[in-house]
Amino acid sequence: MFIDTAVITARAGKGGDGSVSFRREKYVPAGGPDGGDGGRGGHILLRGDSRLTTLSDYRYKTKYAAPDGGRGGGKLCTGKSGEDLILRVPLGTLIIDDESGRLLADLSDERPFTLCKGGRGGWGNKRFAGATRQAPQFAKAGLEGEARRVRLEVKIIADVGLAGFPNAGKSTLLSKISAARPKVADYPFTTLIPHLGVVTVDHNTAFLCADIPGLIEGAAGGAGLGHEFLRHIERCRLLLHIVDAAGTEGRDPLGGVDIIDAELAAHSPELAKREQIVVANKRDVVSDEAVFERLREHVKPRRMLVISAATGEGVEELMKVCAAKLAELPPVRVFEPGPEPAAPPVSAAVTDIVKEDGVWMVTGDWLSRMMRDVNFGDMESLNWFEQCLKTNGVYDQLEAMGVRERDTVNVCGLEFEYVR
Repeated sequence: MFIDTAVITARAGKGGDGSVSFRREKYVPAGGPDGGDGGRGGHILLRGDSRLTTLSDYRYKTKYAAPDGGRGGGKLCTGKSGEDLILRVPLGTLIIDDESGRLLADLSDERPFTLCKGGRGGWGNKRFAGATRQAPQFAKAGLEGEARRVRLEVKIIADVGLAGFPNAGKSTLLSKISAARPKVADYPFTTLIPHLGVVTVDHNTAFLCADIPGLIEGAAGGAGLGHEFLRHIERCRLLLHIVDAAGTEGRDPLGGVDIIDAELAAHSPELAKREQIVVANKRDVVSDEAVFERLREHVKPRRMLVISAATGEGVEELMKVCAAKLAELPPVRVFEPGPEPAAPPVSAAVTDIVKEDGVWMVTGDWLSRMMRDVNFGDMESLNWFEQCLKTNGVYDQLEAMGVRERDTVNVCGLEFEYVR
């Protein structure tokens, strides 16, 4: 099944906690602390893979988590780092932040992209030893890994895109010029998914061609099947606008050209300016030769070639023209990531304080993170915790709100009496 969009949630591994440990060796009376640091949490990476063509692997499994880092040990042993989790996607996949809509990366090559970074491991108690604190009884907890919800969108990487109404002969042409074998039949919407084929012009020249399922009037607004695949021609350097010159579907060729041009422009103004060659197909069944002259005059200044995809007439010349035109055009488009959001100010580390049933409830993300580093059974660690509350203005904020002596204060679940 061809799946070209998916939404996944990814969470990198948490860093391992630092260790509280002391040397216990014979003949070493004052061994001191030797607690090691925790290991880094595993990253989550996305890598483009040329062997993949669909996001079907991400249709049912949408949540991914990397392993956590290992806890530090005694004898200054650092915890094991969590293994990185590599998710493989088709080349040409766009990674878009689902919340902000910002483009994070365009996986147009096989270089990996770090989607979520693993949390840093916590420090062991050896890190806190000094001349005035020779036996620290506390260590730091590891940091949480990054988490993101992202949207994956495949935009096929191809040099040439075949655009046109259903039954214009796009699939027949692709099967003629490459080894691709899309389904070919005489009814509309035979092609339900995009097809790719490698076109070899000579020993030194080849290009990638994409057959995009048929567009109809209103496709850019959601009509028919074409609107689902318009994104796949956004990278194409050259468009071949395939026209049913014989009007076998009862459609005027000149009016059909205008409709497809309007749909491309409605989807993206850039597509309207994309280099384009009009290809008048079905030469073998055209009864009125004058239709080619009328069509050629209508599409000026674009170049027009006449072919018959069914018999192969004019196809070789068309491929040579495409190869010559591609040599002049810039490379396949790579979408640039959106600008990084501005870093939040320090004051954004908000402390929320409310009074509920006589208890002052103090909460904040920074408080929760900081409290993971506190050993509440050690006086030095408690003193450090109290100093953090003072430095970050928690006490000042409480007094400004009217806290009194011996009032109960709850800091992220820890209750104590307030003493000035």
